[in-house]
This record gives sequence, structure tokens and C-alpha cells, in this order.
Amino acid sequence: MNREEWQAFLTLWSEEWVRGHDPESDAPLDADVVRSGWLGFAPAGADEIAEAEARLGRPLPPSLRSFLLTTDGWRDAGCFIYRIAGTSELDWLADTDDAHWIEVYDELAEDDEDDEDDDETEDDDEAEDGGGDEEQFRSAADEAAILRRSLRVSLEGDAAILLLDPDDVDERGEWAGYWLSSWSGEGPERFDSFHALMRDQYVSFHGLRRPAGTTRDHWDAEVERARLALLTGEIDAPMEVLKEASAFGRGRADLLRLQVLGMLGDWQTVPLDRVVRPSRDGVGFEQDPLFAAELLPLIFAEGRLTGRGESFTKRQVLERGSANVQALITGFADRSGAPGFRLTFGNPEFDAAVHSLLAGLTAHPAFGVPDPLEGTEPSVGAEGALVEEFEEARRIQRRLIDATWPELREAITLWRPVSEHHVAPVVLLADPVLAEMITEERGREILSMRRG
Repeated sequence: MNREEWQAFLTLWSEEWVRGHDPESDAPLDADVVRSGWLGFAPAGADEIAEAEARLGRPLPPSLRSFLLTTDGWRDAGCFIYRIAGTSELDWLADTDDAHWIEVYDELAEDDEDDEDDDETEDDDEAEDGGGDEEQFRSAADEAAILRRSLRVSLEGDAAILLLDPDDVDERGEWAGYWLSSWSGEGPERFDSFHALMRDQYVSFHGLRRPAGTTRDHWDAEVERARLALLTGEIDAPMEVLKEASAFGRGRADLLRLQVLGMLGDWQTVPLDRVVRPSRDGVGFEQDPLFAAELLPLIFAEGRLTGRGESFTKRQVLERGSANVQALITGFADRSGAPGFRLTFGNPEFDAAVHSLLAGLTAHPAFGVPDPLEGTEPSVGAEGALVEEFEEARRIQRRLIDATWPELREAITLWRPVSEHHVAPVVLLADPVLAEMITEERGREILSMRRG
């Protein structure tokens, strides 16, 4: 990244940081920042960089060098790093007052070594076969070694630091960068360069603060383009766009990703509770038809879909959600518990087609055979004949479900989105029979069809 690119990037960052500043909850802006609208400082001169390189004993990597030629230090690199070092402040971590990070990771490496020795003593064969502890020890030792040789590029932070590793250099001469915090629960996170490290801090700032401006507008437009691409049957490319938009704090991107990932059987990457809360980008999803039509039934089916046995989202909403969302949850619970209740799968034509094939499918006697183990403790047995009858019924059910799949695939041509946030008939998965029918492969086939 050259000086001109740094200048444009850092100017935009400064504008968005000042625009997103909340005087009621944020620390006051520096007087120079208020006056100039610039989070940086005056550029470093070539002689200052040469002096820093001589003091450190090696040339600086290109993206850090061009950064310093743009601004000799930086304020507020994201929400957790308060200052980036200038040329005179760069130093090896081992020689700074942050050297305690090295001591912490040396101790972790020693603890892993002790654990490995204990495992070998208890079971030599297991230690030879199970590489987990050995790998964990190597990882901790490697991380300690990285910290011992790293250059500290941040000066102040919220129990967090930024580092560059001079022994991990790519073909461009860039040093690998690391983000490390005591509260992340993870070790040093690697990035390809100082520029990549700074960009990650910028993305994190947007994900947390979501300031108005060019960047937010850009990602909102990208989310809309990705939505339209999804409806034409594209999957992978728009999902990559939505993933990045999500990192920039665009909540609508998560709502769209949830539907696509759900059709593919993935309920972990974007969990339901992430989208069932007030929107982060101004769209009240609980007021959108999609919420009542698709998300509410999925909340009640979440335990089965995730394998947890209960709906984590429902419990969270009932404990901490807004009064409006809580009312929607309790209202659906009352309706679904009433005699004759049945799910609605979408627009009338699609809903009628799905209910027709579902009724024909479940009318087979095999779907009426009860599970003899349902509601019993695992240690409680059942009559062998009942278990055998149920297992045979399940085999028949699976054959019938597979045979009905072409009907559902044909019905998808009738589906229409209920709102501008809707890209897939994910409510189908709230029905246990249809959820079994829609395997990951079939879910991808549905998503590959032009819809709506």
C-alpha cells in the first residue's frame, strides 16, 4: 500500500471516526482531531525512518514504512487500540513495558510441557498416538517465540496489542502482523501484513460503531446486490459478499446468510439469536413479515435443528428481548398449541402445494407408528417388537420422503419472498418431515434455482 492509498484510506477512517463519535458515551476527541478532522499526525521524514531502522537493526516492512511516511503514528486504531507508535516509539516487545505478554505465553508453554509429561507418565502409548497435547504444546511454544521476537506497533489499548513478526516475511517483504488481547479467549491472531492488521481494526470499528458514510452505504448496496444474485440461483459469490458485509456491521447481511446457511443445514455460523434482536442497521426485522412468517417457527424448531434439545433463542428472547419480540414469541406459542394449528409455508400457491404433498406423504401408516423410546430415560428399555416395528416404519418413512422430494422441488417454482429481506423458504425446516427431506445437497439445489 503506497502513501497515496494510505492517505485516502486514513482520511476516510478519520471522517467516519469523528462522525461516529458519541460525546455521551465515548472519550472526548483530541483537540487536534476536532480541529483538523485527522486521527493521524504529521508525516515522518525519510531521516526519521532511517533512524528508527538503525535503532531496531533492520529495515521496516513496506506497508509500515509507507504508513509512517503518511502519518508518524495514529490515534484510535479501532475501538480497542488507542495509539499506534510513530517512528521514535517503535520498539521490540521484549524491551517495552508490555513484555509481560511474553512471560504469560512462556508460562503457558511450560504448563503445556508439564501436561504432556504427565500424560506420557500415565499412558506412554496414548502419548505416542495422540498428538493433541504435543500439538498444543508446540503451538503455545511457537506463540511464545513469536512474542519474544516481535515488534510492538501499538502503544495504548484495552488489554490488547498489535505486533509484527520480523521472522515471518512474505515475497513482498511484508512482516506478518498479530492482534492479541487478554479478553478474546484466543491466542495471537495472524494477519499478512501491517496493512492487513490495520484494515482489520478498521473493519472491527465499523462492526461495532456502524458510522454513517461512504463505507456503510457501499456495503448496504453490496448486500442488496448479493440478495438479488441469491434469488437468481447464485450462492457462493454473494455469500462471500454477505460475510464481509456482516463483519462491517450490516445486520441485514446476517439475516440473508441465516436463510441460505439454514437451507444447507448450518445453524452455527449465523445463529438465530444473532438476528432475532433489534437490527444493527436500522431495519426492524421483528416488524417485517419475514419475522412472523419464517423466523418465529424456526425459533420453536431450533432445538431440533441445532441438536441442542431446546431453543436457546427463545429462552434468550423471553429473558432479555424487547417487549415487542416477547409478545410475538408468546403469541406464536399460544397459536401453535391450539387444536388444528398448522404452519404456513409462504404465499398461498406455494403453501397449498407444500401442504398437499405433506398431507399425502404423512397419510401413510408408517408415519403413525409411535417411537417406543420417546419420553423415556436412556436406561429404560422397550419391548423388542415395538422397537423393531418403529425401525421398520422409519425405513419406510425415509423411502417415502426421498420419493416425495421431486414434488417439493417442483413446488419451489411457486414460491415468492414475503419481503425484501427474504431469499429462501427456510420455514420449511420448521416441519420435521420436510427438514428431513431437505438434505444439504437438496438445500443447495433449491438455492440454485431462480426463485421469486
